Amino acid sequence: MSLRMRLQPEAIGSGLTSQRVRDRLVERLRDHGIADERVLNAIRTVPRHLFVDEALAMRAYEDTALPIGHGQTISQPWVVARMTESLLQTQPSKVLEIGTGSGYQAAILAALGLEVHTVERIGELLRVARKRFRQLGMNIRSKHDDGRIGWPENGPFDAIIVTAAAPALVDALTAQLAPGGSLIAPVGGSSSQSLVRLLKDADGNVSQQVLAPVVFVPLLSGLID
Repeated sequence: MSLRMRLQPEAIGSGLTSQRVRDRLVERLRDHGIADERVLNAIRTVPRHLFVDEALAMRAYEDTALPIGHGQTISQPWVVARMTESLLQTQPSKVLEIGTGSGYQAAILAALGLEVHTVERIGELLRVARKRFRQLGMNIRSKHDDGRIGWPENGPFDAIIVTAAAPALVDALTAQLAPGGSLIAPVGGSSSQSLVRLLKDADGNVSQQVLAPVVFVPLLSGLID
C-alpha cells in the first residue's frame, strides 16, 4: 500500500483522536467483517478527524456517520470500508468517485495508491475537501459538477464509487465504467436502500450483486456554489 500523506501534528491526533483510538475503530471494523488488511490500514492511517468539523473531532473514530453541513454526512467508517473492500476486488488503478462530500472516501482511495477522480455538486464542500487533500499531500483530481453526469472526458474508469443513493443505477455512470470494472453504489429511496455492486465483463455485459442494507443521502442533480 502507498500511503502518500504528510502527517502533521494535527493529523497525528491526541486523546480521542489518537492512534490508539483509531486502532480500536479498526478492530471494531475487523470484528464486523472487514477483512482486507489494505483497507483496514488505510482506515487506521487516514486522519478522519480532519474531515469533520472541529466540534465533532472527538467523535471522528466512532463507527457512525456525522454531519458535514449542507444536509450531507461523512459516511460511517464500516460503510466506507465495505465499499472500498468491494471496489478493490477487481484490482482497479483509476477510480471515479461521485459525491466528494468531506473528501474522506477519496482520501482512503488515494491512500491505497489509486488514481482518484472525484466530482462534487456543492462548491463549498469541494473547496474544503481540496484544502484537506493539500494538507495531506494527496494528488486527487476533483471537479465541481453534477455527479449524475460523471466525468466522461476522463473516462473510462476501472471502478466507480457513488456516495449518494439513486432509485436506480445511473446509465451515464455505467457507460463510463471500463470492461472488467466494478461500480459500487447505494440504490433505493428514503425508506429502503441497498449497497449494490455492478460488474461489467470484457464484452460489456453487466451483472449486479446486493451487498448490504445502507442509508445514504439522495443523489441530486444540479450545482450549488
